[in-house]
Amino acid sequence: MGSFTPSLDRLIEQFAKLPSVGKKSAQRLAFHILSMTDAEANAFTETISKARSSIKRCEICCNLTDTKVCNICSSQSRDKSVICVVEDPRDVIAIERTHEYNGLYHVLHGAISPMNDINPEDICIKELLHRLNDDVREIIMATNPTVEGEATSMYISKLIKPLGVRVSRLAYGVPVGADLEYADEFTLIRAMEGRKEL
Repeated sequence: MGSFTPSLDRLIEQFAKLPSVGKKSAQRLAFHILSMTDAEANAFTETISKARSSIKRCEICCNLTDTKVCNICSSQSRDKSVICVVEDPRDVIAIERTHEYNGLYHVLHGAISPMNDINPEDICIKELLHRLNDDVREIIMATNPTVEGEATSMYISKLIKPLGVRVSRLAYGVPVGADLEYADEFTLIRAMEGRKEL
């Protein structure tokens, strides 16, 4: 960058490392930080520091929490017979927003991707297998509809099915308002597989 003071350049560089933050946005964020009062800036840095030190993985589902067991796993009102498996903690938030699912979750923290050197032992699969007991009747695979997500879903399914636990997959398909002619083959195949009786 080099057009500002070295300290400001470094601050901009750090913001530019964040996902979806380009050079201009990084500059705006850096200047915003500099315009804060000392109290605001200290509160901001303290919040980041506290989050980094206190947020960890739930001992049961591997979702992010600041307690040993997250509020979903410790809830008495959740259906403990169903576990929805997702790749990322943000996926839990997305599904929770629907208010339609009342089971438990398991966060893998990634997907199997040999191209990116991510193997089954690099994500939280063994933690999922440890959770399978007589109470669990169904595992819902809600990994992303990508090559890596599909591979992860198939791998986990092959491990779980012999144990007598039902494994289902989220139905992905054509989004509402989309034209079929613009949908790719993979999306159309998924839409066909996930069809329901009217």
